[in-house]
Amino acid sequence: MTITATLINLYHVCHRELWLHANQIQMEQTSEVVADGKFIGDTTYEQRPEKYTQVELPGVKIDFYDAKNGVVHETKRSDKMEQAHVAQVKYYLYVLGQHGIAANYGILEYPKQRHTERVDLTDEDRRAIEVWKMEIEEIVGREVCPPVINKPFCKKCSYYDFCYVGE
Repeated sequence: MTITATLINLYHVCHRELWLHANQIQMEQTSEVVADGKFIGDTTYEQRPEKYTQVELPGVKIDFYDAKNGVVHETKRSDKMEQAHVAQVKYYLYVLGQHGIAANYGILEYPKQRHTERVDLTDEDRRAIEVWKMEIEEIVGREVCPPVINKPFCKKCSYYDFCYVGE
């Protein structure tokens, strides 16, 4: 199984969504929130494609990588899931390092909030990522989908109808 940056992100948000996504039950194409995030990513920094490189490796696709300085740039719609975003950027840095590509740090950018955050990868993070990967494989390999977590952010999730159809 290829562990993707999306799975790392979902691992930190909702194990049910992680399981559904990894088992090919994907609802993101119907989500206005996902579409808005893509729009923000595509239109906020229009000069970036000229300046930065896109990097695609097994499990990761980094849209904006500053090869000169070894910096990953990740744009997000909102900082509400910041812990998951940080984990995703750390995973990008981890995978780049695994492939011998300079990965000095990442920058998380939230244009709507006009906020940026530097993300560094430590040895402790590398060990944690190994644990995340094992736990993701265990969750995805289960025969039964994990239960609904019933958090306030569930209402905006693309899987909301799927999870709450009987309620």
